[in-house]
Order: sequence, then C-alpha cells, then structure tokens
Amino acid sequence: FMQQDNTLCGGTVGAILTCPLEVVKTRLQSSSITRYEVHLSTVNGATVARMSPPGPLHFLKAIYFAAYSTAKEKLNSVLEPDSTQVHMVSAGLAGFTAITATNPIWLIKTRLQLDARNRGERRMSAFECVRRVYQTDGLRGFYRGMSASYAGISETVIHFVIYESIKRRLLEAKAPQNMDEEEDVSKDPSDFVGMMLAAATSKTCATTVAYPHEVIRTRLREEGTKYRSFFQTLTTVPKEEGYRALYRGLTTHLVRQIPNTAIMMCTYELVVYLLNG
Repeated sequence: FMQQDNTLCGGTVGAILTCPLEVVKTRLQSSSITRYEVHLSTVNGATVARMSPPGPLHFLKAIYFAAYSTAKEKLNSVLEPDSTQVHMVSAGLAGFTAITATNPIWLIKTRLQLDARNRGERRMSAFECVRRVYQTDGLRGFYRGMSASYAGISETVIHFVIYESIKRRLLEAKAPQNMDEEEDVSKDPSDFVGMMLAAATSKTCATTVAYPHEVIRTRLREEGTKYRSFFQTLTTVPKEEGYRALYRGLTTHLVRQIPNTAIMMCTYELVVYLLNG
C-alpha cells in the first residue's frame, strides 16, 4: 500500500500541472475535428470548459505503478535483480493490467473530449455517453481502442528500460569506488534533477517511437467511426491522409507528457527516499 501511495502522489502532482493539454492533443488526433477548430476552441475557452479536473480518473494511474512494483519484486527473485529483462517484463505486465482494467473509462473520457457541440448547447454528460456507447455497440463498445493500447505497451517498456538504465548510471557515477554495495547513498537536490532529466529523456524517446498507436486509438474510439481494427486503421490513415497524420498532435503530446513524466517520476523517487530514509 505504501508503494501505491507513493505513485499516487507522483501521478496526481503531474496531472494537476499538465492536464489542460490533454484535450487539445486528443482533438488533434481525431479525424473529425480540424486543427483550426482545435485552436479556436482553445482560444474561446471551450476546451477549458470541457476539461475535467484531476479526479478519480488520475487515481487509476496508481494501478499501473502498483502492478509494475509488484511484478518487479516477483521477477527479481527469479531473474537477475534489476536487470533490463526484469524492467521490460514488469513494464509490459503492468501496462497490460492497467489497460485491461481501465479501457472503458478512458474511452468515455475520449468521447467527452471529442464532444464538439456548438457553443451554448448542453454538453453531453458522462452518464449520457455511457448510455450511447452501450446502445450503439453494447459492452464491446467500451473496449474499442484496447488493441492500440496494447500496442502502446511498447512505449512504456522503452521508457522504463531507458529510465532505469540512466538512473543506474547516475547512481554508479556518484557512488565512491570503494563504497560497500549494501550501504545506501544519500541523495541531494542534484540527484532529483538528474532523475527528472532521465525521465524526460526516456519518455521523449519512447513516445516518438510509439506515438502512432495514440492516433490509432483515438480514431478507434470516435463515435460513428469507420475504423474497425488496429491494422485497418494503421493502413487507412496513411493512405487517406499521408504518414504525417500518424503523428498529429505529437508536439502537444510531448509538451504535456515530458514535464508530467518528469514531475511524476521525481515525486515518486522523492517520496520513496523520504519514507525509506
């Protein structure tokens, strides 16, 4: 439970400071809303009005970190402790667990973010959205885009492998050569700055490589979409809009995710250090 509280602190702090960009990113990824409409809605305040504040949704991020920590602890007793293999498998299992558990909630969130009604009209509520999804596609409708999310596990794996590698190198560089391995190394502010940079670097690399799955997932979750499967969307989007369409919203996504990830990971490491100190 302590590990979950740590990750909850990190995820909440990052979400509060960066969530306004989430709606803009989702709309840029959409097939039905143009870049002009996205920027116009941002200017006239519609985006802010439609954006839900960090609430129960952001607490679900703790599921991922709880699963990651649990898997890592179990695998450390089977494989080489804290090895690349442990980090990769742990990240993969955690991603699979979190995606399966939370996909219906993220689908509703995406639908609400894409609710582009004329200004002055009553906006669709979450309950109405749930009812419309069920009436249209039944229970299966709540799991649209899950295949793309599974493909996105690769981003998480790449991110954690690079992050853990950089963090290990930073700690090795700081530790004196003759220091006993079992003795803990005290941390100072520069260590947490280094961890923020490590998180930012790893997230940038991972996001750039795996970003197309974000666009595909949004297209699959749109209401009344013509997209049916991951691979059908992957081939249709470049054919109709060019390969650049697979990276629509990447800049906005990076601007939101990089500081969010850096804040989240640094907060997590700080809480862990304070609790263990």
